[in-house]
Amino acid sequence: MDHPLIEAKLTQMRNEATTPPEFRSLLREVTLLLGFEATRDLPTKEVTVKTPICESTFPTLDADFFTLVPILRAGLGMVEGMLELMPFAHVGHIGLVRNEETHVPEEYYYKMPPGFEHSVVLVLDPMLATGGSAIDAISRLKDRGCQNIRLVNIIGAPEGVGAVQQAHPDVDIYIAAVDEGLNENAYIVPGLGDAGDRIFGTC
Repeated sequence: MDHPLIEAKLTQMRNEATTPPEFRSLLREVTLLLGFEATRDLPTKEVTVKTPICESTFPTLDADFFTLVPILRAGLGMVEGMLELMPFAHVGHIGLVRNEETHVPEEYYYKMPPGFEHSVVLVLDPMLATGGSAIDAISRLKDRGCQNIRLVNIIGAPEGVGAVQQAHPDVDIYIAAVDEGLNENAYIVPGLGDAGDRIFGTC
């Protein structure tokens, strides 16, 4: 996303001196800004509304069922910003943890609202490093019938973006910044550290 507000907030998030409360606030703000782009092409329909002046027709959303799916645990930090934008959205959860030796994601939790597979699904995860967690989460959603999935990230590596595009070319990726690449531990460089640790103060 080429936007000065997003860039400025990301710079603050990258700073190791930024405290967890500040980091969480910035994450919420950047997520909200990304949400505007991720929902730009949602279909609308015309409805009749009586204003204090007269009655006329105006656009409104054509559907009222949207599902936010944070990849636990770091994805939880993006839910508040999205709910601020879409308070009517439902929230599901996918728990994935990265095996530090194989770097392969392993599932430990899965819970979705009934009928979510027919909704627009926004998968939320601050970091898109190797792409393994995102690919796995999207695959699990598709296996359960989801057809309209969008991925929303804060920071990504070219390796992760490419991997998701190859595995799921039908899924649009909305990302605030793509960095240089991954280091030997599969962390994004320069990145912002471990998003989950910085959100919850566990670093």
